[in-house]
Amino acid sequence: MVSVPSPTHGAHSVTAVEQPPLPVKLVVAGGFGVGKTTAVGAISEIRPLTTEAAITEVAAGVDDLSHTPGKTTTTVAMDFGCITIDPTLKLYLFGTPGQDRFGFMWDDVVEGALGALVIVDTRRLDDCYAAVDYFEHKGIPFAVAVNAFDGEVHHNLDEVRWALDVSDHVPLIVFDARTTGSVRDALLVVLEVALSRAEGTAGG
Repeated sequence: MVSVPSPTHGAHSVTAVEQPPLPVKLVVAGGFGVGKTTAVGAISEIRPLTTEAAITEVAAGVDDLSHTPGKTTTTVAMDFGCITIDPTLKLYLFGTPGQDRFGFMWDDVVEGALGALVIVDTRRLDDCYAAVDYFEHKGIPFAVAVNAFDGEVHHNLDEVRWALDVSDHVPLIVFDARTTGSVRDALLVVLEVALSRAEGTAGG
């Protein structure tokens, strides 16, 4: 009679090593009061880090509050949050300050980013030119997301693209900065355009 050894004897047990998700840095940018902090807070799986300060009477005289009368704070450095998309991918989100006077911080916030989501308020398109120009100049892939304040968009996407002079290869979408699923979908659009750019560069 031949004895058959137990599977646990004479063999090394093999345990699969679980790899941590790939970290990817994305930037959430745009003008003052367009919904950057709201978007990061809506999607982040951790309590988002914000660097907000109260809007003083002096600041109120500089920043246009006509479309955001209930806004009492403003980002003065950056917002930070993160979201695990799946076991292989984790997004680290960095929100930029919206006012021109804090523009000197953008280079530090954007360094190492794979792509950017530029949020637009169609009531104040002039406030968004700087962000669009910045990422075009830096050569960083980005998508433009029109924030539907109160469910309304005051101009159609063709008009927005023309007004911002955004190239056809730049995705232009409508989203709701308050809704987790809507913010996630917008970020996935940024990932797609960034990966497409990376593949095109590698192929070229």
